[in-house]
Amino acid sequence: MRQIITYFLFLSFAIVYSQEKQSKSYFDVNYFTGNIALHNNDILHLIKGHPEGAILSWNKKSFGEKDWEQRYGYPDWGVSFAYQDLKNDVLGDNYSLYAHYNFYFLKRNLMLRIGQGLAYNTNPYDKVDNPKNVAFGSTILSATYVMLNYKKERIFDRFGIQAGLSLLHYSNANIKAPNTSVNTIAFNVGLTYNLDEADPEYIKAITKEKFTQPIKFNLAFRTGINESDLIGSGQYPFYILSAYADKRLSHKSAVHAGTDVFFSMFLKELIYYKSVSFPEENVSGDEDYKRVGLFVGHELFINKLSVVTQFGYYVYYPYDFEGRTYLRIGAKRYFGEKWFAALTLKSHGAKAEAVEFGVGIRL
Repeated sequence: MRQIITYFLFLSFAIVYSQEKQSKSYFDVNYFTGNIALHNNDILHLIKGHPEGAILSWNKKSFGEKDWEQRYGYPDWGVSFAYQDLKNDVLGDNYSLYAHYNFYFLKRNLMLRIGQGLAYNTNPYDKVDNPKNVAFGSTILSATYVMLNYKKERIFDRFGIQAGLSLLHYSNANIKAPNTSVNTIAFNVGLTYNLDEADPEYIKAITKEKFTQPIKFNLAFRTGINESDLIGSGQYPFYILSAYADKRLSHKSAVHAGTDVFFSMFLKELIYYKSVSFPEENVSGDEDYKRVGLFVGHELFINKLSVVTQFGYYVYYPYDFEGRTYLRIGAKRYFGEKWFAALTLKSHGAKAEAVEFGVGIRL
């Protein structure tokens, strides 16, 4: 850990002295320690000690050159690297890489950071060598972290401080079982280092005219692989067809309403397995594995990216799997006026079903 931090700081100073023009960026280093939240009784045996680690980040500042920067209060964007010692040899350690945004409040003294990326786990589940690790069924995990900090820049020359609370989440979203996941609630404290002697002035030239747009229709195709909760049952592809309308309410937001049709091959295999292995559950094996849902949702636009949240209800639901309601949350990236790509998580409450990779068109 000390070697990683030392290298990162050395790299930071090397960049500083190689600057020929203003970079409008800064580095920060945060140490954190806390507790694993007991969100599932199946991980009770995995909670030992107080997990700790460090988050090293590079942040690019914005000063309002684009309208969206002014609308969101001049956020930062950047990349983070995190190391976490989970204080349990069964769980191993996690190394994560994220893309993140920093949003500011209370005269820029309060910072909210949201990061999403991938993690590498050093000791995932293995039925022979590590059967107790029911949290991580794969080496590569989806990683999310949220940080809420009090922040004070330039306390001494280019140095500043920050401290607050963080939530770190690791899961493979049922790509491979087991997948009970781990959430860490932590206290963090850190240092910031600006790469410039002084910041430029913020631009305040945004127009306040009302944004209007007619209703648009969207078609999307999503796919991926996942596995049921039965360890060793196998990974299977899924396919989702979506059609929905959206209405832009402002520069920042839109609302959705539409339908999903789900073709989940893992569910087809699960129905067959239940029919032959658990006759007491009265599963015939002829139940249809397909599902149809209706949903409403919201989309928050941040430049060419957007954050999507949707709530759905299955209107065609021949086999009972995790309940009739579902959630979807994730990100979209627009390419031009019509085309988009999406990376979303579908879940039933806190229980993830799949990571969805999607493409679509907005007409």
